[in-house]
Amino acid sequence: MYNVFSDGGSRGNPGPAAIGYVVYKNNTILFRGSQYIGHTTNNEAEYMAILKALTKIKLEISAEGIIKCYLDSELVVRQLLGIYKIKNINLKNIATQVFSVINDLKNIGFTLSFQSIPREGNKEADSLVNQALDMELNQQ
Repeated sequence: MYNVFSDGGSRGNPGPAAIGYVVYKNNTILFRGSQYIGHTTNNEAEYMAILKALTKIKLEISAEGIIKCYLDSELVVRQLLGIYKIKNINLKNIATQVFSVINDLKNIGFTLSFQSIPREGNKEADSLVNQALDMELNQQ
C-alpha cells in the first residue's frame, strides 16, 4: 500500500505558490518532493501537488497496489471524487491532467482513494511547501 500526502499553498491567494508531497510504502518514505510553481492560487497549487505525486508514482513504480491519497483541501478531494463540480477553468485544466494520470494508474493495476485530512495530519507535505516558498522568496 502506498500513502500519498500532498499539499499546495500560496502566500496571498493568488500569490507565490509551491507544492510538496511525500509518498510512503508501508511506513517507509519512497519519494519526497517540493517545488516553487510561480504565482497561482491555493487550489491550483493543491491540484499541482497531487498531480506531481501521482505522476512520480506512475513513472517510478511498476508494481500494482493501493494508493491512498491524503490532502488537507476538502474542496479538491470532493472535486476529485465527483461530489463537487469543477467550475473554475484553471482548476478544470489541471484536474483533467490529474484524472488522466489516475486513469493511467488504474490501467496498470492501481486502486486509488482520496481523503481529506486536517492540516495537522499533513505536516510533512506542508513543511515542504513552506521550505520551497521560503527558498524562492529569499532569493528574490
